[in-house]
Amino acid sequence: MDEEGGEAMTKVADVERVMEEWAPKALAEPGDPVGLLIGEAEQEVERILLALDVTDAVIAEAAERGCQLIVAHHPLPFKPLSQIRTDEPIGRKVAALLREGIGLYVAHTNFDNAPQGGGQVLAQRLGLEEVRPFAPASWGGDVKVVVFTPSEAVEGVLQAMAAAGAGVIGNYSHCSFRAPGKGTFLPLEGAHPYLGRRGYLEEAEEWRLEMVVPRHRLPAVLRAMKEAHPYEEVAFDVYPLENRITPMGAGRVGRIRPLSLLAFVERVKEALEVPSVRLVGEVEREVEWVAVLGGSGGSFVEAAAQAGAQVFVTGDLKHHEALQALDWGLAVVDAGHEGTEWVYLPAWQERLQRALPQVEVLLTQRKEVLLRPI
Repeated sequence: MDEEGGEAMTKVADVERVMEEWAPKALAEPGDPVGLLIGEAEQEVERILLALDVTDAVIAEAAERGCQLIVAHHPLPFKPLSQIRTDEPIGRKVAALLREGIGLYVAHTNFDNAPQGGGQVLAQRLGLEEVRPFAPASWGGDVKVVVFTPSEAVEGVLQAMAAAGAGVIGNYSHCSFRAPGKGTFLPLEGAHPYLGRRGYLEEAEEWRLEMVVPRHRLPAVLRAMKEAHPYEEVAFDVYPLENRITPMGAGRVGRIRPLSLLAFVERVKEALEVPSVRLVGEVEREVEWVAVLGGSGGSFVEAAAQAGAQVFVTGDLKHHEALQALDWGLAVVDAGHEGTEWVYLPAWQERLQRALPQVEVLLTQRKEVLLRPI
């Protein structure tokens, strides 16, 4: 509610929150610009336009339809700018967005790598079952958080950390280890100690509490830990882990009812609403295990084969990658970059509309296939 008792206006920051609960920015590949790239977090939003690319036509459409924010998959600009020249394409688009008062939020490789992100959306659209990740992200894996707490607070700290995403291993949550010990500290001038007195060395019976944390959840877990902890200064350690506990990556592998490759191709075309695909493999062969990776996935041909896939659905396959697929005995259905990523937008629309009912969330009407067979 606002100060006058009415419904508070939705702001860009609210859109950021919804998208980043789904696809935290920390999951982005190194150097990939994601998040709010143009605009301000406090800008009020009544309409949002969803698009894969920020083209001149999409910017014009957003202005015509009264949108205050574009949420896109591909960044603009992709590389940092040393200059903004409005007589060049990128500068022209940036200037148009600023002139129209339209912000730009991007969810790119962070969405690709999210547990319920691009790969999961594509796998669901194609009806895959028994879905698991492949093509691990380079975001850094998991960490171990170790915190030292007095005995009366250990349960509260554990519950707070678990609620923020710590302690999940496979199908188990609240996983932790604790051991008793003795901590020492000497409160200095200006301190307000929970235990002991300023100027005197204190010995306290404490517990060492350890929990595994996905790296992208670390800020939230540390924040929750500190809020639940009674100490003014919380003693904790964060250790990187070599073992990968949280399965995460851009690709997915799953199972379908066995059918011919030709029949599967028709299924892909119908599900992704593409008129044609490029195909590597014999149409008569039977397929059951399917790998998917939206966008440009040709560099993951070997990873898809090693994950047990018999056919790989992706886009932008190159000549040498097709040869590599043949060497691995892997069929490939190249449904195009846009064809394999367009399905993200309805998923975004559903999530944002549910979370922000005051906002009108629109799909771009500029669904353009850049590379068209003629």
